[in-house]
Amino acid sequence: MSRRKFIKQSGVLATLAVLPTNSFTMMPKSKFKMGLQLFTIRDAMTIDPIATLKKVRAMGYEDSELFGYDGEKGTYYGMKAVDFKSLLDDLDFTVTSGHYDFSSYFMKPFSELLSYVDQCIEGSHKIGSKYITWPWLAPEYRTIENFKILSEKLNKIGEQVTKAGLGFAYHNHDFEFTDHNGQTGYDIILKETDADFVKLQMDMYWVEHSSKLSPSELITQNPGRYVMWHIKDMDKVTRDYSELGNGSIDYVDMLSKIDKDALQYYYIEQGSNFAHNSMQSIADSAAYFKQNLQQFL
Repeated sequence: MSRRKFIKQSGVLATLAVLPTNSFTMMPKSKFKMGLQLFTIRDAMTIDPIATLKKVRAMGYEDSELFGYDGEKGTYYGMKAVDFKSLLDDLDFTVTSGHYDFSSYFMKPFSELLSYVDQCIEGSHKIGSKYITWPWLAPEYRTIENFKILSEKLNKIGEQVTKAGLGFAYHNHDFEFTDHNGQTGYDIILKETDADFVKLQMDMYWVEHSSKLSPSELITQNPGRYVMWHIKDMDKVTRDYSELGNGSIDYVDMLSKIDKDALQYYYIEQGSNFAHNSMQSIADSAAYFKQNLQQFL
């Protein structure tokens, strides 16, 4: 060991020795990366994805969930998967999940759906993503019988994705909680999907907006399934989306008490209703999150 290195290390050790033991507890390290669902800034991503992601990273976001994959071309935001991965690496940024356009294949032959799943698997492997997520079901398919069909598809896709070494999840909105003569689509999904193959991504806003159960109650009743969360706030008057801290959802109370044992990733999101514009909204939400909520995650 060189003299200079020895002196440097000795100085560090001496400094550590005189620090009070609680000095380190004042700066707890977050268990999870602060994530962003990129759909929030779809306008900016369409114009200039590279410059936009640089700004996102500068705001403190470390992780993300994407949308907009072109399976036929194998591209994300117009970039080949390998080029997109290089950009992510350069920014020290990750994409841990993606929302993919499975709903467009709902009524097509099942072989076409599985072929698209293969494309999603290939893309996810290339960019280092961990989860493939079914994000949406088009309005014309939202019947009780179709939720049963959906559950069958979710199980088969989940098995295919799991065999490929990735995770598969279903993301909720409000329509899953609509009452159909005593039944809801979400009841069917929870009951008829295989928990080993189909995990769940909870959109906390939509649960607060439309479910009879709270996020905490759903998590407690379905242990091990909610591996991802979407965190967004609700306008106090219109019940539309809002920047974190401006709305009616008490995330301080919720996140300080909720069961996080199954959680792997979370993503801040705001689909619309921006106070100024999408980029300013994610900056404001990030600032509020870091000051008030990150301590719980």
